[in-house]
Amino acid sequence: MKSKLAGAIGLASHPLALTWADGAPAGALQFKTGTWGCVVSLLAAVATKGKTAAFHRESYGCWGGGVGLGFGNQYETFPGGVEGFCGFLAHGNDHTETGRRIGEQLASGPGARLADDFQRGERYTQTPEGTKRFLDSMPMRDIGQTYVVAKPLDLVDPETEEVKSVTFFVEPDALSALVILANYSRPEIENVIIPWAAGCQIIGIYGYRELDRPQPRALVGMTDISARHNVRAQFGKNIMSFTMPWPLFLEMEKNSENCFLQRETWKALHEQRP
Repeated sequence: MKSKLAGAIGLASHPLALTWADGAPAGALQFKTGTWGCVVSLLAAVATKGKTAAFHRESYGCWGGGVGLGFGNQYETFPGGVEGFCGFLAHGNDHTETGRRIGEQLASGPGARLADDFQRGERYTQTPEGTKRFLDSMPMRDIGQTYVVAKPLDLVDPETEEVKSVTFFVEPDALSALVILANYSRPEIENVIIPWAAGCQIIGIYGYRELDRPQPRALVGMTDISARHNVRAQFGKNIMSFTMPWPLFLEMEKNSENCFLQRETWKALHEQRP
């Protein structure tokens, strides 16, 4: 499917369509079972190189990625379980004997990369209790299917595939245009939200949650600085994600004609972009 909206805003990368499947497309990029990886790095390969990526419910790169894709509460399998993750996201686990022991085991094995953050914390929340509240509010789910597949929208046939969402990776001018268009024909004016979560979780489970609403909202993501660090080489500095649940994408696709995108302000701004 070719997107008129992508053309109207001058999208420099491929629109990314997310689907659920029971099998992986031939040649799809995948993580090997048991290896660490950032889900957003494979999503970036879809957007920048036109690749297809498939995530198996047993090979999704990292715990947060498994959660984000919709494979249930994978934080239960984090070192030290949910309690270990609650410390990890806050000020670390080196204040308890169990935490120190797990940290030492990580430091001496294949988890050495994780050990320092496990012991001293990523410090994205103030306290472990704050992390727990964050987890309790997260729309975790188990989608049931074996795979989540991300592919360029151009390779999708909406007649045969059930698209969950479409994500554009955009710079600030295009993001501004998308925010306007998401509100263009809606009776309410808060149709774009920015939840706090991992980059893949915004595109995944938070997008899935919006499908349960009568009027799904768009989601701005890539506020996750860990994900930004992991994909800086692929995207550069100024890229955010804008995820549109499928019904909203179709609405915005239709509205992209005969709107402000054909008027002089957008044209002038578009021409000024480097």
